[in-house]
Amino acid sequence: MVWSWTVAVSLLLMQSAALGAQKKISGEQGSEQKPPTIPQLVDITSSTGIHFEHLASPDQRYIVESMGGGVALLDYDGDGWLDIYFTNGPSVAMALEGKKASSALYRNNHDGSFTDVSSKAGVESPCWAMGAAVGDYNNDGKPDLVVSCFGGVVLYRNNGDGTFTDVTKPSGLDKDTGWATGVTFGDNDGDGYVDLFVPHYVDFDLKDLPTFGSRKTCQYHDVPVQCGPRGLKGYPDTLFHNNGNGTFTEVAAQAGVDDPKRFFGLGAVWSDFDNDGKPDLFVANDGEPNYLYHNEGQSRFREIGYEAGIAVSDDGVEQANMGLALGDYLHTGRMSVAITHFSDEYAVLYRNDGNLSFSDVSHTAGIARPTERFVGWGDAFIDLENSGWQDLVLVNGHVYPQVDNAKVGTAYREPKLVFQNQRNGNFIDVSSQMGSVITTPQVSRGLAVGDLFNRGRLDLVIENLTGSPLILETRPDPSHHWVGIQLEGVASNRMALNARVFVTTSTTQQMDEVRSGGSYLSQSDTRLHFGLGEADKIEKLEIRWPDGISQVFQNIAADRFFYLKEGGKLIERSQH
Repeated sequence: MVWSWTVAVSLLLMQSAALGAQKKISGEQGSEQKPPTIPQLVDITSSTGIHFEHLASPDQRYIVESMGGGVALLDYDGDGWLDIYFTNGPSVAMALEGKKASSALYRNNHDGSFTDVSSKAGVESPCWAMGAAVGDYNNDGKPDLVVSCFGGVVLYRNNGDGTFTDVTKPSGLDKDTGWATGVTFGDNDGDGYVDLFVPHYVDFDLKDLPTFGSRKTCQYHDVPVQCGPRGLKGYPDTLFHNNGNGTFTEVAAQAGVDDPKRFFGLGAVWSDFDNDGKPDLFVANDGEPNYLYHNEGQSRFREIGYEAGIAVSDDGVEQANMGLALGDYLHTGRMSVAITHFSDEYAVLYRNDGNLSFSDVSHTAGIARPTERFVGWGDAFIDLENSGWQDLVLVNGHVYPQVDNAKVGTAYREPKLVFQNQRNGNFIDVSSQMGSVITTPQVSRGLAVGDLFNRGRLDLVIENLTGSPLILETRPDPSHHWVGIQLEGVASNRMALNARVFVTTSTTQQMDEVRSGGSYLSQSDTRLHFGLGEADKIEKLEIRWPDGISQVFQNIAADRFFYLKEGGKLIERSQH
């Protein structure tokens, strides 16, 4: 959330490899599909029956009041329909009085509506909640929920009967007491059990509150505002190894991911960035260099952010890294990274060039300039049109309510941004053409993506820091096809986290992976969704499991959901 002035990067300085890659993709794949049309998003919030509201202090005088608002999608009751968990946090004044804020779990009713089951499920009051992520920590086939908190984490074990049990203390996760943010599960050592990485933000003490507007780091364009994170102390990150018996052991220092510099960690995600079969770890640090921890095997990591070209922007600036979106937007079989930032900066797109080398292509790709005015949070690569190409969505909202009266060229409530993939390495900002669902300003934070109603098209769930959430439904071209895939590991971790799926049609080859966490403090659907454009079948479907096993299937019909248990047969599942 640290802001800084950036110098616009000249297009002439960008690597010639970017143009070459774009021409290749455009010539080989893009020409065989219809040119993209403007995506459609429809606000369906009122029809869902969701009445949650995130609490917010009117003045936001303390940084801890501005940073929450993550949302998670999970099928907690195993009925095949996504449910929604919204996190909540109190104001400082409430906390000092011992008052809590209620988070909320909404069960999917299968008819387009949801019912609040927070109290019955036992997940209503976990902590001063920031965000959430999903992982099956005990491999019992039921998704468990971890909530990141101002004050540690809370682990909810899914009991399989519509309820959860808080197992934070018996699991050993109560040893984490820092300000936890973008938590993420991943099996980093390949033992079949998911481990938990916890990034931490600042060392903030309610008994020693920084004074509003008291020093330079508590001002924005000479306007008095909340203090931090600059001027506050950081807090080291933690990695909890899953012992396979329901408990965890903290091993960050031994693994080399303990953050000795105490950077301000906001987001983290496990992904195999060099395609060597082992999940690496990316950590987004606010106003400081990002970490890219390369998995060297034997539960050891090496930090290579600078040498990989992903620690800072192309002009060498440390940016306010917040939301993390991963996607193979170029169809290269490699995961690229998009990161949201503060105003006066730009959202950055790091193209994965292979061999652990990334290029900042934000300017040439067309996302830099439109994002400079806004404070970005949740983000996602998402195929809005089922075209087979991933677009990029960002949600925004400032942290300082005081900017509304300061005349500094920005506002507290901000619009969202939609960048349409042009299928040649470039994006076009189509936000203004998509109507009030995008242009209406709000103070947004979390963003999660999933097919809420099993209709073969994706939905966006946005949690706003102030007021109600927003549920947006995509309306793809009805001639476009799709496929949904749910995986279950056997030798691999049960939820198949970091399993990869390759979908090949007559015109494209796409890749995606199952991930825990990401965006900003949020969790998207762990089922994978692929738009297929006009292709009515998949010629080749390949699944690469975390344990190294691959399975290949041929001539798969489109417009269906499939389930695959590792080593088994591909099974079609009913949409309803």
